[in-house]
Amino acid sequence: MDFLKQARAMEPELVRNRRYLHQHAEVRMELPNTVKFVMERLAGMGYEPKALGGGVTAAVGKGGPVLLLRADMDALPMTEDSGLEYAAGNGACHSCGHDHHTAMLLGAAKLLKGYEKDLKGTVKFMFQPGEEVFHGAEAMISAGILENPAVDAAFGVHVLTGRKTGMVFYNDQGAQMASCDGFRVKIQGRSAHGAMPNEGVDPINIGAHLYFAFQELISREVRQSESCVMTVGRIEAGTAANIIPDSLVMEGTIRTMSKETRSFLLRRMREVAKAIAEAFRGSARFEMLSEVPPLVCDPELTREMIGYGAELGYPGYLPAGGAQVNSSEDFAMIAERVPSCFLFLSAAGPGSTAGVPMHNPKVRIGEEVLPFGAALLAQGAARWLEKRAGNGLA
Repeated sequence: MDFLKQARAMEPELVRNRRYLHQHAEVRMELPNTVKFVMERLAGMGYEPKALGGGVTAAVGKGGPVLLLRADMDALPMTEDSGLEYAAGNGACHSCGHDHHTAMLLGAAKLLKGYEKDLKGTVKFMFQPGEEVFHGAEAMISAGILENPAVDAAFGVHVLTGRKTGMVFYNDQGAQMASCDGFRVKIQGRSAHGAMPNEGVDPINIGAHLYFAFQELISREVRQSESCVMTVGRIEAGTAANIIPDSLVMEGTIRTMSKETRSFLLRRMREVAKAIAEAFRGSARFEMLSEVPPLVCDPELTREMIGYGAELGYPGYLPAGGAQVNSSEDFAMIAERVPSCFLFLSAAGPGSTAGVPMHNPKVRIGEEVLPFGAALLAQGAARWLEKRAGNGLA
């Protein structure tokens, strides 16, 4: 079996699929066109795909063990400014590479379908919506993606910009990506004339104190060796400059690398919000918008997949351990339930932008990674099944 050779032969198809997905980007949990496209492509390969939890699933092979391969499909709600001839023009933008992930998993599905009779178990595919809003994995888990048949392990990838294609980043020693807990604080005050603040309860004043108090939890109550970031990205209050508003809404995220720090900060944020609001005669209601744990990969499975990648013989293949980033990934919800591996694939090459970060409307992500990614997913799945069966593929 030479998955890399076959993936290179299907590169034009991988590129066409990726560019179609890119041009027809969709966001959040409702991806009707994307789901339709993926289901049609899978059906054309001989699969019987099913809609599940807002996404798509299908399977190849028979019996156990069962490995899950996952790709996210959603884009970001921003106007694309990449200059690409196939840029999306609908206010959505694949600036995080999920179009690449979907195209690569479709490629892996086609490669594995060609070896179905030789597979030593089952490969299950998970095409997921809503990763950017951290609800897609949860929805598909609730809908049964890890059941019928029960999943034994999971494997996913994510593209990165700025490095040579063939570089693979991983972590087999601890958290690879941070948790992400989105929060909302609703502060209730009492409206009054701006000239007579004593007659009201100023929620903006409460919010200002709360903003700095939240930051001080990190600087004064968390060990300096702990990596954590708190960002308040939205504060909304008032309609006029001379009126003290009745209420304020503050929204943000907190990201940590450990379950213990995550739990501690969320508890303290609730306590501090209540205490500060009451100190200034108001009240505060603390709500969670998303709850994603840190991504911790299984060390043995991760090293195994890195080894299978080396077997592909890709020129420039270079694994680099110790990867850790403060961004978050709801694949972590899969990794909490089954042994999992998640790899970062560098996607440079012709057409890619240097120095432009992900989630930027100008970013262009190289396409030469598509055959490599498709082959890596297929190779990892086939070899993982083979190892557990105790003998080789024909």
